[in-house]
Amino acid sequence: MTGEGRTQRGGEALVEDLDFPSDDTSLFSDSSTPISRLQGNITWWRPQEICQSPVLFPDNINLGHAKQGLLGDCWFLCACTVLLKNKHLLNKVFPPDQPQWGDSRYRGVFQFCFWQQGHWTEVTIDDRLPCINSTLCFSRCHSPTAFWVALLEKAYAKLHGSYERLWAGQVSEALVDLTGGLAERWSLGEGGSEERPEQRPERLDLNLLSCDPLSHNLSISLPVLGASELGQYHALTVMEWLDVKMVSGSEVRLLRIRNPWGRCCWGGAWIGSGAGWSSVDPVCASDLQARVAEGEFWLDEAEFMSQFDDVTVGYPISEEGHLKSIYTGSLLKHSHQLPGRWVKGHSAGGSRNSSSYGTNPKFWLKVSDRGEVLVSLLQQRKRKNTEKYAQTPFEDSKNTKHQHYRATALHMWKVEKKRFNLSRMLNKPPCASTHCHAYEREVVLHGQLEPGYYLLIPSTYQPGAEARFLVRVFSSSSISLSALKSPAPSLPLTIDGEWETSYFRGSWSEGTTAGGGRNFLSHWQNPCFPFTVSDDSAVTPGVNVRITLHQSRPDTDLHPIGFHIYKVPEGVSAQSIPRDEDPVASCVPHCYTQDVSLACSLPSGAYTILPSTYEPNCSASFTLSLARRIHRKVVKSQERLGRAIQEVSHISVMQS
Repeated sequence: MTGEGRTQRGGEALVEDLDFPSDDTSLFSDSSTPISRLQGNITWWRPQEICQSPVLFPDNINLGHAKQGLLGDCWFLCACTVLLKNKHLLNKVFPPDQPQWGDSRYRGVFQFCFWQQGHWTEVTIDDRLPCINSTLCFSRCHSPTAFWVALLEKAYAKLHGSYERLWAGQVSEALVDLTGGLAERWSLGEGGSEERPEQRPERLDLNLLSCDPLSHNLSISLPVLGASELGQYHALTVMEWLDVKMVSGSEVRLLRIRNPWGRCCWGGAWIGSGAGWSSVDPVCASDLQARVAEGEFWLDEAEFMSQFDDVTVGYPISEEGHLKSIYTGSLLKHSHQLPGRWVKGHSAGGSRNSSSYGTNPKFWLKVSDRGEVLVSLLQQRKRKNTEKYAQTPFEDSKNTKHQHYRATALHMWKVEKKRFNLSRMLNKPPCASTHCHAYEREVVLHGQLEPGYYLLIPSTYQPGAEARFLVRVFSSSSISLSALKSPAPSLPLTIDGEWETSYFRGSWSEGTTAGGGRNFLSHWQNPCFPFTVSDDSAVTPGVNVRITLHQSRPDTDLHPIGFHIYKVPEGVSAQSIPRDEDPVASCVPHCYTQDVSLACSLPSGAYTILPSTYEPNCSASFTLSLARRIHRKVVKSQERLGRAIQEVSHISVMQS
């Protein structure tokens, strides 16, 4: 807190934080959320002005849990639960022994720490809190005299630039900010497909979570009633789960859920005196019902899996600061981290579909002994200004759904020795990866690794997309992590003397030719564009086909697009290709962009291209360009190679 003022209260000088003042600049950023209606109605009060005997924490810990107010930050409040369950984590975020009300050292100021991009960042605030009619209007404890939640929320709002910037977020991000650990998001519904425009989390199996149900960090989400089509979700916390023996002799798994609204919002067989309790021993039923605090309820696993969309799993952290694997329960005592950056024209090479993929930053991971390894790629939100704490979306983003982060992924190859041919290696499948590029702040790769050297390559989906990032590695065995400083050899690039380019116009029309991706039975309703590769084009190894799909829609209303190339068997028309036929090349996952491109090497024969949107019935016009090589010569000079790199930087190559 670089700026501070003083007010005189009862003979004591109390600090006023001038960096985060008690006015609208600390409440609102762009007045785009429902709390903007509160302008002019909010006043700021210190805890001793709100109640007679304020404390940080109540004697009854259940009354210390967060209760959501008028601010839509349930995601942050769910993550706060981990602090009450783990005192060593609470002491890290909220250093103990700070002067409180009634202490002669009290000056109306509190310090907090949040983990940001690899380091703990101190945030200092005064204790003036936003109120309506002298009552806290945002988050608070269930106990009206406890204020740790309201103060922590204010510090987190200062970190983000305003209270309004806490409206809607990811539980996983708050968990990492509060613990410095890792969190993963898993699906509770059917698993997604590799063709989705962004990564779907794996499906959850509670049996796979190797951690004490009472010490875990689980949060779940469900659509807000009446707002699910707007992508608005409400987060809740899983307090515990256990297997209960029924009167019939079988077992049922029950989960205790906490709603940060502070009230029960659920019906079902296990609410109150619901029918489910009659199937359980009365003594056991009475004990479980007695555990339910305000805002909590029980439900069984079947209801849990069917009614919620996804679950965020936070990794437990030991008192020594070591991550504990949620897969095996092992302590990951060895860790390293290194920062990096994607720079346009230098190290922002894009995905493996891009010919410039090999220019992405690279990291060496040395594993000394066989063990469990977690690798995470954490990207930093782009900041619009130079304020110390304020974080804002990408300045050039027009898609509000993905305005905060780039779509990123992490791939890893095992390398037999440090000297290797990069182009040959990148044409092989990686030994591990995060699969699709995801619009998440952090993506995590997990596996059991043998001793040896591994090459890590983090990437954005789009070439030229700039961002800073942090690579973190956690392992049960000894490891080392280093950046590959010397420039690696580029992918072999050629410029071919003669190409034949054809252009096709088409459209996806709802109900007829907008068939969607391969996940849908209507996929083959999409327009088809037959072509052939001649024997001359296929004689010399190398890229001989380049395809670009361009959709004619504004940047603010793009469909996720992609295409597949199918081989047409001899004597069969393109329209008669078996519907279960696999493509020989694909430009997926479908991506929210104007253009997607693929460059590949195809043997001679007949083919057809099927362009599509990800979902059916998405109408749009498009243009397809098809370039086929008819003569090839190798570029030998460095000068011409440089020009070739610039010329083909926007062309994509097929993933191996």
